[in-house]
Amino acid sequence: MPPSKRSRTMNRLARFARLQRLRDDTGTAALEFITVGLILLVPLVYLVLALAALQAGTLAVEGAARQAARVFVQAPTAEEAAARAARAIEFGLADYGIDGSSVSTTVRCSGASACPARNALVTVTVRVTVPLPLVPDVLDLSSTASVPIEASASQRVSRFWTGQ
Repeated sequence: MPPSKRSRTMNRLARFARLQRLRDDTGTAALEFITVGLILLVPLVYLVLALAALQAGTLAVEGAARQAARVFVQAPTAEEAAARAARAIEFGLADYGIDGSSVSTTVRCSGASACPARNALVTVTVRVTVPLPLVPDVLDLSSTASVPIEASASQRVSRFWTGQ
């Protein structure tokens, strides 16, 4: 082979070898796995945390409403009923770590003019806003990044109830 043809062939082989080294994928699979894994894992972990906070809030509000309705219908007087219901709501929410400052409570009685009264149906509604986890307090984001949760429970006052 003449020297000029041989040098051209060597140059082509050298270029081809350099291109092959640039195209070599050795070691990039681990890097891609870590990158894609983090991109998918971080939002998934946050989703689990947010759903856990909302589920805890839902359980707390449902339990507080149910217990407040129970103690309300068993109280001997209207004043005692309101105090017992407030205490039951406070304890029910505190068990799940929910601050009682954002609680709104409504007590309705149907079937009677006064509350509690014989055979009256008492409905207690508890509303609370549950903040999403890891939301900073800057720019008042915690108030906009919260989910309102509401639960109601009904209990009937005993027909043998005697208000004192």
